[in-house]
Parts: sequence; C-alpha cells; structure tokens
Amino acid sequence: MAQRTHIRFILDGEVVNVHDIAPTVTLLEYLREKLGRTGTKEGCAEGDCGACTVVIGEPAAGKISYRAINSCIRFLPTLDGKEIVTVENLKAADGGLHPVQQAMVDHHASQCGFCTPGFVMSLFGLYLNETAPQREDVVRALSGNLCRCTGYRPIIDAGCRMNDYAHPASWSRTYARDTKRYEALQAIAATDTVSLGGGAGYCAPVSIDELARLCADNPQALLLAGGTDVGLWVTKQLRDLPMLIYTGNVAELKSVREGGNAIEIGAAVSLTDAYAAIVARYPMLAELAERFGSPPVRNSGTLGGNVANGSPIGDSMPFMLALGVTVKLRRAGGEREMPLEDFYLGYQKKALQPGEFVEAVRIPLSPAGRRFASYKISKRFDQDISALCGAYAFDLDNGRIAKVRIAYGGMAAVPKRALQTEAALTGQPWSRAAMEAALPALALDYAPLSDMRASAGYRMQVAQNLLLRFFAEHSGKPVPTRVTELEEH
Repeated sequence: MAQRTHIRFILDGEVVNVHDIAPTVTLLEYLREKLGRTGTKEGCAEGDCGACTVVIGEPAAGKISYRAINSCIRFLPTLDGKEIVTVENLKAADGGLHPVQQAMVDHHASQCGFCTPGFVMSLFGLYLNETAPQREDVVRALSGNLCRCTGYRPIIDAGCRMNDYAHPASWSRTYARDTKRYEALQAIAATDTVSLGGGAGYCAPVSIDELARLCADNPQALLLAGGTDVGLWVTKQLRDLPMLIYTGNVAELKSVREGGNAIEIGAAVSLTDAYAAIVARYPMLAELAERFGSPPVRNSGTLGGNVANGSPIGDSMPFMLALGVTVKLRRAGGEREMPLEDFYLGYQKKALQPGEFVEAVRIPLSPAGRRFASYKISKRFDQDISALCGAYAFDLDNGRIAKVRIAYGGMAAVPKRALQTEAALTGQPWSRAAMEAALPALALDYAPLSDMRASAGYRMQVAQNLLLRFFAEHSGKPVPTRVTELEEH
C-alpha cells in the first residue's frame, strides 16, 4: 500500500502541504499559532462554546459539501484532502463584508467580540446550505454557539435576514458547485495511506483491509473517528495518546445502505448523515437527533464512534437497544455480528478482541403497528449531556403487550435494557394500570448513581415517569406531555 508522509488541504484556494506535524495538533492550534489566523478563538477547548467554529468542505455527490465543525477538538491530520474555511476567508476582494457579517452588523448582533466569529461561521455554514432558512433553521444552526452575552434576538434576526443582501462573487451559494474548486479537492482526495511520525504515530488507511491489517499489527493503537471525545483527552486531560489509526478515509466505512429490512450504517458515517437516514425511517427520533450535541459536533462525530465509545450516557444507545440493533465487527481474521446489548461488558469494557473494530451498525426496521419513542432528559435543551435517556418499543396483540424492549442510558455503568421491567409488562394488557404495576421493577433493573447531573432518586423517578409518558402519548387518547413554544405574533 502506497504511503504518504504529509497531509494536504485547501486554504485560500491554494493547496497547503504540511510536513512534520504532530498527530494531536488541533486545527485551532495550527490556525492560530502557525498561520496567525486569530479570528478563530479558543473558548472552552471541548467543543461546547462554538468560538472556534470553522467550515470544512469536501466532495460529495458532484458538489462540495460544506459543514461547520469545532476546530478546538479536531486533529489537523484528519483534515487531509479537505478545504478549510475560516472567518478571514469571508472578506471580499474589495474588503467588503460577507452578507452574514453585514447582517450581524446591521442588526447589532455582535457579541463582546470573542465569540462573534464563531457565530458568523455557523451562520455561514447555514448560508451555503439553505437558500431560504427559517427562524427554526437559524436557531438550530446556532445551538452549538453558547455565548449570547448580548442576547438571542439580534443574532437570530441577523441569521433570518442574511439572505436579503446581494450574493457576493466569492462565497455565494454557487460556490459549492464551483467546478474548479471541486476538481481541486478531487485532486487531493486521499488515495493512499497517510503515515505520520511524531508522538506515537498516526495512520489513515483508505481501505478496510488496510485498516484491519494496521489494527492487527498495532493492537495497542487507538481508533480515531471524529475526535469529539478523544479530542478532549488531549485538550482537557492533557493525555499522551498511543498510536492513532484514523477511520475517516476508509470508503467502506462511510456508506449508508438499506436492505434486508434494516439500515446498515458504516462506522465512519457522521452523526449528521447517520441520523438523517435513521429519522427518515423513524421520524419520532427527530428531536433526539437535533439534541445530540450540536451541528458542529454531529458534523464531526460518528455513530460508530458513539457505539464504540460505550459511554453510559450516550444518547444513541438506548433507542438502538430498544430496536434490537446489531453491530458488525471486523478484524484481519474475519468478521462477526452481535446484538448491541452483548457488546457492552461493563464500564468502558467492550466485547472486542485484539485488533477488532466496529465496521457498521444494523438498525432493523420496525414492523407495522409498533409503538416506539425515545426521550432525553437534561438540564439544558440544546447541547447538553443527558441526565438519563429512555427508549421504548412495544408490540401489541389483541390489546395485550406481546413484545417489549425498554432501555435507558445514564442509569447504569453501561446503556442497558430493563429486563425485569420488560418481563413484568409482557403479556399484560395495554393499560396505565399495567404500566404503574411494572414501575417498581425498574428498581430491580437499575441502581443509578448521584452525580452533578442528577441524583439517584431523581433518575429513578424520571425513568418511571418516562414510561408513563410513553403510555400517555401512545394510548390512543394522548394527553399533552410537553410544553410547546408559543408562536410569535
């Protein structure tokens, strides 16, 4: 397999070749310390505040796909073959402002200054992807920009009105279909394995066979996907990482396929694209998808990484456990498939053999008539870690519960099914009385901890209440169980 010992990306319309870069240097560090592009700020250094937001472009379906990401936790080598757009790039040739910037100025939407460029870049990503964004689109795009020291309204107003301005010659919406720039990105697309020195080393294979070989030869290596968790190990915990093997260039891991009554999502598919495919089949998961991190987090992070990480509070696992998802595992010696519930052996312990990795997840499509939902509970609506997350799948037969799967995150050391509660409900009539009778069984399934997000008692009470909420919303005579936003007049 051909190898390359440097990375390359496009910046300011030119190809930049970078040699001798440490694997864990973040894009933010490189922009500020090597290139002097100080418009991109460091706020939280953990992908929360949005001050570091930049936009990344890469070829997709005959055009360039532009998406906002957090540069503070994205390792520079993972940007190989992509285009990097910073706030400095928005300036027109005559020095004028981009419509996004002008709208911010005209609507008095500037922050103290520190976080303003991040807001601009999040709106710029929306500008390139939506021809007529509505207020909800703007709010959603800004959910990863947490500083609003001058208030929400003027920033949202700017986002809603940025399309009122004349499109600039550079960075108009046709930019995504710029033939020359698309061809330039195609020319630097990764076709060979990148192998970097520095630290313990870094490899980015382009085929699944090469990935399997690298994992077999380096069982101590750490697999890296979007880095939305691993990045914090460096920026917040100051850890020295082992050899990194990046999965984002492996074509076989980046596909979404539907067949055999299931959706198969490759381990390197971004959360944005993975949830788009899932919500298309399970529209009731739309809110959960929008509340998973923020757009920049979802644009970098992967569903496969979320599964392989095995966090007890990962929001994807409860609904996948309820649906009976299986994981496809691969190593140089072959491949196998197992139920997701068997994948987690204990806190941060997975049923992975040396050199084995997650290849894909298979999400079965529900039979007709299934009642299914998932609820996330957190202190903040947007971009917050769950106190707990519950998921429920019920199949009925003649008014009785024929099959039930219930799962929670945040209630145990791993995401876990409520087997005792399921047993208490199976065969019972579909009634509130049956639900209430089964509530004590949750205490047999879980012994939650108290921490900064919630007390053990709160978690147990809310877990019980969510089961009742599920029944209320799926009983045929649903009652309101959430506060809806009042329409503005």
